[in-house]
Amino acid sequence: MSRRARLTPEDAGIAAGSNRRVAGLRRSEVALLADVSVEYYAKLERGSIAGASSSVLESVARALRLDDTERAHLFDLARAADGIPTSGRPRKRATTQAGARLSLQWALEAITEGVAFVRDPYQNLLATNALGRAFYSPVIGDGGRTPNLARFQFLDPASRDFYPDWELFSEMCVGIMRAEAGRDPHDRTMQDLVGELSTRSETFRALWGAHNVRTHGSGTKRFHHPVAGELTLAYEELAITAEPGLVLMVYTAEPGSPSAERLRLLASWGASEHTPTEKHRTTS
Repeated sequence: MSRRARLTPEDAGIAAGSNRRVAGLRRSEVALLADVSVEYYAKLERGSIAGASSSVLESVARALRLDDTERAHLFDLARAADGIPTSGRPRKRATTQAGARLSLQWALEAITEGVAFVRDPYQNLLATNALGRAFYSPVIGDGGRTPNLARFQFLDPASRDFYPDWELFSEMCVGIMRAEAGRDPHDRTMQDLVGELSTRSETFRALWGAHNVRTHGSGTKRFHHPVAGELTLAYEELAITAEPGLVLMVYTAEPGSPSAERLRLLASWGASEHTPTEKHRTTS
């Protein structure tokens, strides 16, 4: 419904006519473009998507002009409705935290000039390298709990300082969570997280209701770190094939840029902050 509402008749090459009560396309118009009956399209839109063929889904995706991420989300929803594991992942994700696997932590620590961390589908920050711990110090805090990027984004006022483009980050966070939820709509952990954030954040609730989906991939983000100041970092997201559902994120700065120098200063600060703890641990 949300994708239909954003398309105008002009976008779809349909004569608008008069006395239209909806801004976007009518169901009958989408059905015509997808070459399915109005009754069948209405059934799909109500969520009865189980059993829909790939050809029908492709036709609907073309009619609604879905992008690659939206199309993948539609197919994920259809596979989930049919009880088929989606996107190559097992239906039940492993609950073991990435931080418990030493070789993965070693790989993170080997990255010394960039921020590197492992995130699960629920936006939990499972493991970081040394620079990542310094970088995400506003998120990690001193509470001892596994930090959650979504909770930080929507429930912690400090996120508005840490993310100069807070609105953009909010949309990205929810879009990624929407795409993850489509892979397993019955995932209780995701349902609980969405319920918590919807109850406590009006912004999250509105964004979730927009049904936008996105993938992370690569790009550039701006941050304002309380110690390092302004940082502009490029990011790359890499799937961890040994741990389905987990991703490795790496943030790096352009060599020779002010952000690269600030990352080096942040690394020095992080090392000095942890040195007293390590000394105490050694002597106690």
